Amino acid sequence: MDQSTPAVPQAVTAPLSRAAIFLVVTLSPGSDSRTAMRALCADMAGLVRTVGFRDVEAGLSCIMGFGSEAWDRLFGSPRPAELHPFREFHAGPRHAPATPGDVLFHIRAKRMDLCFELAMQIAANLGDAAVAVDEVHGFRYFDDRDLMGFVDGTENPSGQLAADSTLIGAEDAAFAGGSYVIVQKYLHNLQAWNALSTEKQELIIGRRKLSDVELDEATKPTCAHSALTVIEENGKEVKILRDNMPFGSVAKGEFGTYFIGYSRSPRTVEQMLENMFIGRPAGNYDRILDFSTAVTGCLFFVPTATFLDNVADAPAAEAPAVATDPPPPHASDAPSGGSLGIGSLKGQPNE
Repeated sequence: MDQSTPAVPQAVTAPLSRAAIFLVVTLSPGSDSRTAMRALCADMAGLVRTVGFRDVEAGLSCIMGFGSEAWDRLFGSPRPAELHPFREFHAGPRHAPATPGDVLFHIRAKRMDLCFELAMQIAANLGDAAVAVDEVHGFRYFDDRDLMGFVDGTENPSGQLAADSTLIGAEDAAFAGGSYVIVQKYLHNLQAWNALSTEKQELIIGRRKLSDVELDEATKPTCAHSALTVIEENGKEVKILRDNMPFGSVAKGEFGTYFIGYSRSPRTVEQMLENMFIGRPAGNYDRILDFSTAVTGCLFFVPTATFLDNVADAPAAEAPAVATDPPPPHASDAPSGGSLGIGSLKGQPNE
């Protein structure tokens, strides 16, 4: 690659879609798995073009992200400066767990059938090389609302601000154009939530339910969700880009939100989570967590599309000898989140 040519980012700042599949996999042991995943990196752009050609206006895209251990195994050195395992938060009954996940495929389009077809093609390419540990099928709900009834993603940056908020710059020049993404699956107790008055719900969220207008500072509690998720550095707000999606299963009684937040540094989202789960100050936590439970948590680095295109041609780097501890073994027992059954990429149940 010509070093004078800026790397092309993956479609992190693409417009929000009507449908999405969030597929998280772990790599199987052995060098063949490493080879298969590296080959898929180089082939991904072609797969997206092939499937997306059936309806080019549907805007099919797929973002690939890699966990800390997977990066060492697949690519070795150098490493993105801030890549590390997901940081857990625990305070009383509130827990943001770290769960298994080597590679994230964030597939999105205006049509679910395109997302599903691409997911099947990814599964076919990987075969036994990877096991799907979480698969969530998300959808847009009315006017971009979550299942709790509030508009989600109001404060998302757009245009150049979105790029500045999500894409790495000179602070880690070797990975400029890359991004970090944190994902969590939340399950909601809608029966308890819907038993609250609209006024109480608005105080918890910090916005009016119908109009989406933010409550004034005199009315909004300091523990409101919209208050605790504002992060400032040097007097300036630091933004992230959310592409959250509702998901659910009426038969299973599961109703949730798949949180996915892209940022230039993982520290921004981590501070939001600390404020929510621990509190700002400690104890002044996000009351939405009285009705919502996080059941997954992973941190991934999103390299540029240019990096992925050139993976097959690049010599395999030697991975560092020191490995981090694996996530808790119970984490993979999280609910399936609406899986339609591509499961472990070979038809094994994802339960």
